[in-house]
Amino acid sequence: MTGPDPLPVAVIGAGPAGLRAAQRLVAAGLRPILLDEAAAPGGQIYRRPPPPLAALRDPAALYGADAGRAMALARMFETIRDRVDYRPQTLVWNAARADGGALSLQLRGADGVDADLRVRTVVLATGAMDRVVPVPGWTRPGVFSLGGAQIMLKAQAHLIGRRPVFAGSGPLLYLVAWQYAKAGALPAAVIDVASFGTKMLAAPRMLARPRLLLRGARMALDLRRMGVPMIEGALAVRIEQGTEGLSVHWRAGSRGGIVGCDAVGMGHGLKPERQLADLLGCPVAFDPRSGQWHSTTDAEGRSPIPGVYLAGDMVRINGAHSAEAAGEMAASALLRDMGLARTSAPRRVLLRLALARTAAFRRGLERAFALPPAAICDMPDETVVCRCEGVSAGDLRRALDIWGPADLNRLKAVTRCGMGRCQGRLCGATAGALMAAEAGLPPDAPGPLRGQAPVKPLPLPTFLTGGA
Repeated sequence: MTGPDPLPVAVIGAGPAGLRAAQRLVAAGLRPILLDEAAAPGGQIYRRPPPPLAALRDPAALYGADAGRAMALARMFETIRDRVDYRPQTLVWNAARADGGALSLQLRGADGVDADLRVRTVVLATGAMDRVVPVPGWTRPGVFSLGGAQIMLKAQAHLIGRRPVFAGSGPLLYLVAWQYAKAGALPAAVIDVASFGTKMLAAPRMLARPRLLLRGARMALDLRRMGVPMIEGALAVRIEQGTEGLSVHWRAGSRGGIVGCDAVGMGHGLKPERQLADLLGCPVAFDPRSGQWHSTTDAEGRSPIPGVYLAGDMVRINGAHSAEAAGEMAASALLRDMGLARTSAPRRVLLRLALARTAAFRRGLERAFALPPAAICDMPDETVVCRCEGVSAGDLRRALDIWGPADLNRLKAVTRCGMGRCQGRLCGATAGALMAAEAGLPPDAPGPLRGQAPVKPLPLPTFLTGGA
């Protein structure tokens, strides 16, 4: 008779997916290790301010219509906190398969000390990040990603500007603009690549989640009522610095214009944070609708790699509501595979229905907010694509002409695009799309960038920097 497996179960990420996964594991009698980069649980969507600010800010002001869900998730975590090995401010910067079927996780803890954690199974709930399509001037001071603008507002109670322009596409564009307007800013404009007609054509698909559709429409209407110019079907093509602030140049077919502002928030939807899944060997597939590579799973969140389960936006961008269902489902699959517990058939059906509705809604979003080909094909040569290494669109085009690399990883080798601090998390998708457009290849032909450790920048240990 063998004893219990001495290796623990880990959940990486304490957003909606990770928290629901941890809750399900605790309910089955396990004590999972919950690893998260942030100082408090909630993820990006329910990011909490530090304690001095939290007491001054009402949840409704922070989370809007999702305040109830955010607070319910926070209360749930407090009920299980003593049964979870919770490690905030901990970065998992590498992951690998080890001998004996174990998984090895390299951590940088809140104390700055590195550690090697061995686990039997892991639920990856690492979320998503901004997808930014660069334009000339996007590296100027005062230009932020939409997610960065949202973090500043939620976590620090600061605005990127009093008269910002928000440019790009996707629901987050309107959400951040609306949150800024509610916080006292008056956006100078919202520049949306999606036209009104395109959004109307996609609306029937989005009726799968009517409340979310109505909420987005209400935000756009609120912004119009506040006097915010809504420039639809337009692409921001350049950001310039003037004596009195920034100016955003936009183009919509034969029309164009310039909007003055004091800051810019830009983003073209979200992209999965799948670097740890890549390092563990999880295969990927290209989705032509989103134009992105996604880690593959079965319907319940199992990856093809034994012991690795995936949940939430790191698989597909479905939002916080879906992430909760996906986290519970992935943890349930893990428990069933370990022979520890089974989820009732009615509960499995409810979870699958919730995910199916969100998938239909997502397909509508992908149609409504598709990135126009001109954003890549017409990108000026001087546009900085890889800001870490200072690689421009012209540099990439010249490398393609001279070297003719066969895939994106070879293009990285000859240009250093993707070798910097972000490890290609910001520039990889743009470089791949540019490579396909320039070479006349199918969009999946360049392939994805291979994951590399560390997945995020690490400060040097104090013994190397001479610190105390």
